[in-house]
Amino acid sequence: AVITALMPERHKQASSSPHMRFHGATLSSFSSIAMDPHPIVAFSLRIPSRMATSLKEAHLHWPSHMVVNILASTQADLAVKFSRPDVHASPFEDVNYTLSEEGLPVLDGSIGALSCQLVTPPWPLHNLDALRRGEHPGKMVWEGDGVASELFIARVTRVEVTPRDPSRTPLLYHRRAYATTIDITAPAATSK
Repeated sequence: AVITALMPERHKQASSSPHMRFHGATLSSFSSIAMDPHPIVAFSLRIPSRMATSLKEAHLHWPSHMVVNILASTQADLAVKFSRPDVHASPFEDVNYTLSEEGLPVLDGSIGALSCQLVTPPWPLHNLDALRRGEHPGKMVWEGDGVASELFIARVTRVEVTPRDPSRTPLLYHRRAYATTIDITAPAATSK
């Protein structure tokens, strides 16, 4: 999946106010948490990252809308493009998209797209003791070695309309490679 959101961008002049631009990031972990009483999804983002920072600032300063674009198996190039900001600094320049009601990119060709809003600040996954105690640890800075992540929990506010094509299959990432689903034949029932 690719998450799209707004990212504040500061002008070079110190006195100017921030303006917004699109930002996108590939999610390697994305899950449905619940359907009732509210549709809830979760994903994690590596920290530090521009997307994690954008979503945390959005949660504090304005409605934190984002779109989770569920990619089709033919869109591995988009997954790579949005996962490598060092190589693709402006991925929206040559990507087709429409805009959601909030003005966020819904990527063309996606199997589906979910407009979402954060329900809580992210949980730093490097402080599991706070999770066990049921306490939100608040703002924490990762000072360890290696990679750290934060868990984001969001409510689905709307399912975006995307063209239906029953022949499209979802893009999966498994064993460090892109894959998709295939139909399997159910085993025949055996009688004793």
